[in-house]
Amino acid sequence: GQKALAEKIKFPPGYIVEWGGDFELQQKANKRLSVVVPITIGLVFLLLYSTFNSIQKASLIILNIPLALVGGLVGLFITGENLSVPSSVGFIALFGIAVGNGLVLVSHIGHLRLHGMTAVDAAIQGACDRLRPVLMTAMTTGLGLVPLVFSSGTGSEVQRPLAIVVIGGLISSTFLTLFAIPAFYGWFVREERVEF
Repeated sequence: GQKALAEKIKFPPGYIVEWGGDFELQQKANKRLSVVVPITIGLVFLLLYSTFNSIQKASLIILNIPLALVGGLVGLFITGENLSVPSSVGFIALFGIAVGNGLVLVSHIGHLRLHGMTAVDAAIQGACDRLRPVLMTAMTTGLGLVPLVFSSGTGSEVQRPLAIVVIGGLISSTFLTLFAIPAFYGWFVREERVEF
């Protein structure tokens, strides 16, 4: 973008091009987010590890983040929206919801394991038991954001990308939470011993 424009347009001596406005704000935000988001995900992982005392369980919950990311990016692509500061904020909110849903599911599966179920049986039963809470979280959040997707008034340029990211990510992460986490749980945590 900037280099191509500088090569094509020759300015008279004494003139310079300075990029500003939304572009400048987006560049600054991207720099900050490229540092803050990985640190935050790392801290969340450490908190999950300290809670479960298991790298496998913490990793399973963190797995929800890329699953949510895919849905958010697909939502932006389908609607033709660009990755912007509001959509980045949407991703941060989405990651929190996705981690929360994974935490609810993995905690319940662990509870079932304490009551003597095998890892595979507990994963299947846990997904069935937590279907309603996970769906309710996703549906209430998603439906609450639908009006923002269709807004066209003042501020819609901020609200719309945020809502699209969260709704798209909720769709992918919710269904993958209910299917991928139980499948991976039965595979990863199968050999882990459960203390009574």
